[in-house]
Amino acid sequence: MASKRLYFLSLTLLSFISFSSTSFTPLDNYLLNCGSTTSVSVDNRNFLADSVKPGSDFISSGRSVSVTNKNPSANSLTLYHTARVFTKASGYKFSIKRNGTHLVRFHFSPFVAEGFNMLTAKFSVAFDGYTILSDFSTQVLVVKEYILKVDSEMVEILFSPEVDEGYAFVSGIELFSAPGDLIIDQGARLVTENGIEEITNVTSNVLETIHRINVGGSTLTPFNDTLWRTWIPDDDFLVIKSAAKRVATTHTPNYQSGGATREIAPDNVYMTAQEMNRDNSNPNARFNVTWKFPVGGLGGNSHFVRLHFCDIVSNSLNQLYFNVFINNNSAYKDVDLSALTFHLLSSPVYIDFVAASDDSGSISVSIGPSDLSSTVKINAILNGVEIMKMVPASQKGSKKKSIWIIVGPILGGIVVLSLVLLVLFACTCKKKKKKQKQSKTRRSESAVWTPLRVFGGSSRSRMSEVTINTSPGPNGSHSLRIPFVDIQSATNNFDQTLIIGSGGFGMVYKGVLKDNTKVAIKRGVPGSRQGLPEFQTEITVLSKIRHRHLVSLVGFCEEQSEMILVYEYMEKGPLKNHLYSSSHPPLSWKQRLEICIGAARGLHYLHTGSTQGIIHRDIKSTNILLDENYGAKVADFGLSRSGPCLDETHVSTGVKGSFGYLDPEYFRRQQLTDKSDVYSFGVVLFEVLCARPAVDPLLAREQVNLAEWAMQWQKKGMLDKIIDPNLVGQIKANSLKKFGETAEKCLADYGVDRPTMGDVLWNLEYILQLQESGAPIEPQEDSNMNANDLPRSRVTPGVPYSSTQSERDNRLNVSSSDISTTLVFSQLINNDGR
Repeated sequence: MASKRLYFLSLTLLSFISFSSTSFTPLDNYLLNCGSTTSVSVDNRNFLADSVKPGSDFISSGRSVSVTNKNPSANSLTLYHTARVFTKASGYKFSIKRNGTHLVRFHFSPFVAEGFNMLTAKFSVAFDGYTILSDFSTQVLVVKEYILKVDSEMVEILFSPEVDEGYAFVSGIELFSAPGDLIIDQGARLVTENGIEEITNVTSNVLETIHRINVGGSTLTPFNDTLWRTWIPDDDFLVIKSAAKRVATTHTPNYQSGGATREIAPDNVYMTAQEMNRDNSNPNARFNVTWKFPVGGLGGNSHFVRLHFCDIVSNSLNQLYFNVFINNNSAYKDVDLSALTFHLLSSPVYIDFVAASDDSGSISVSIGPSDLSSTVKINAILNGVEIMKMVPASQKGSKKKSIWIIVGPILGGIVVLSLVLLVLFACTCKKKKKKQKQSKTRRSESAVWTPLRVFGGSSRSRMSEVTINTSPGPNGSHSLRIPFVDIQSATNNFDQTLIIGSGGFGMVYKGVLKDNTKVAIKRGVPGSRQGLPEFQTEITVLSKIRHRHLVSLVGFCEEQSEMILVYEYMEKGPLKNHLYSSSHPPLSWKQRLEICIGAARGLHYLHTGSTQGIIHRDIKSTNILLDENYGAKVADFGLSRSGPCLDETHVSTGVKGSFGYLDPEYFRRQQLTDKSDVYSFGVVLFEVLCARPAVDPLLAREQVNLAEWAMQWQKKGMLDKIIDPNLVGQIKANSLKKFGETAEKCLADYGVDRPTMGDVLWNLEYILQLQESGAPIEPQEDSNMNANDLPRSRVTPGVPYSSTQSERDNRLNVSSSDISTTLVFSQLINNDGR
């Protein structure tokens, strides 16, 4: 407690540190209190009234009125008590003294006054002819900030209502010149799955600020920043809070020529940080600390990401080496702050990146130890994060340039068309020859939708893809198509009362098809292509494989910009609901073992049922479904990947999965194997035994992560102390001992030390027989027993023994016509994210 008090006291002291250097003085500095006749001071800055006289130098036209909030909140700034309302397209003009990078901020504080309900206003904002806000509306206070380059002597900010009888409004405006080195064109690193490359011309984009984070510190108001910015804490963005540890110093940063300045970020940002929390872990443990920042919109938008660093954790130089990842892609390997700061401790530095948002509309940032780290000094730090949406300024156009908006594309089109015709003519002969040689097995009819793909990869190329052509035959994807009108009928036109769950993809409805089959219908957000890869992968995988312990796909629909998946309905729901939900009776130990055996059979078939096999990548208790007889089936194949080729050991790919179940080796190395599924299944085994979530942040720190906590008790030989209270007295000692050993093997640090799913399956069958018969474990059988060690007499009754588990599972294969109607996609019923 004393250390915590000291830490928070240091944070309090930091907020009062005064700057020794002169604050930045912008040459252009316009601060407007919009709609007011009096000026107001905010953070020691004077916002001038824009209504001192009619026809003010700032207001560009008279199509606006000043309004005042008669009942302002007692805690609101005076700046937000008035607003200027624009009934027609109009705004402000500003004279620019020096061209270059400028910051512009708009303060929008809506209220109802004098015939205007600003809560319903919808409008756009243009800066010097470029639209930076469109279809904008808000019901709460919003401050929008942009960093852009000004190249004219006069700029106009135009507010335009979206409808004829509508209006726009603004409460305050800031426009001021920024330091010339705030944003520079060179040095930013473009981070993609395909690698890293340096990009230029960053300032040709308008940058819209999305996040400005003081990592490890408290909120910083504009009063604490020489550019009057607000920085917020990082707590809400940490994926696993227990992985990070706050650190702080009371010593001001050692600024140097060529490094970061107080205008890049204030002192307080560089005087606090998050580092790896190794207090309660193995001293040699290597893990990443990850933040996830929602940036809005669909995936694929480019963002400028600035990371701030200052080594306040090392006692001497060259002690700290770490890696940086953005969206699980390597962004900067072996960061050496000593080298970047010209061998000066506690010296601020920043690194710029450009990355696209992921399919969920987020950007993740991770830090972790480098291979260069010594075993004594394993650590990684982060002091600050800024994320800005990039919008190419080439889209900007004034009236003078409008003619080129029309003529330019026409001229360009003529040139491109000419080149295309030449290329087509040159390639005609080659194409004819190629068509004659193409396989006669090509399907006679092509699909009318985007080709289905399973996104694969190899150690050679992370962007390689394995395309699986679906067959138009009776068991192919064409037979799985369901008309949209049938989906509407099955769900009573998506009746809200039929919603049974939701997920990242969209809502899930219970429905009944024309043949009276009960189904679960997962509907993607109409018109959105977010989740398209998972949609395609799910169809591709499930249209090609059939197994009694894998969920079956009834069909899909892609019409009218809809993405819909239809699964057979699940009577008992996900396994998770039966482990720690008070609304379900507790499962017996025998039931739990049989469920694990069924899931292991399905997963083993995935791994061995084809040449490359399929790696699930998201095994967890919500993706194991139970039918009316508590039979288990594996579900949710949206993240699945083809396994490595015969001459490869792994698939190189960005990390996907669910926290608490994620293979740490896969997370560190981004190399995927079927042993990653084995690790996740090991977590499920402990989840089944202990009846608690894989990650529970409400528990004590040492208990937050189920796998780590259970392994501690397993290694002490005291696993019986943490089992589900409902199982006390049910489990025979030999059965529990073997179960713990099996789970422990699955959770081995390195994949090569983990068993195959076939081995896990055999052990689970043996554990069940130990439970039923009580037969002791023979002395020659130790914890290293695998499938080959088991005598044939111990196989599950009623299932004939075969030389390989793959052969046995193939006997369990059934055609689509034999699939029961008791399935549903588990994630569709739950809100659990990945």
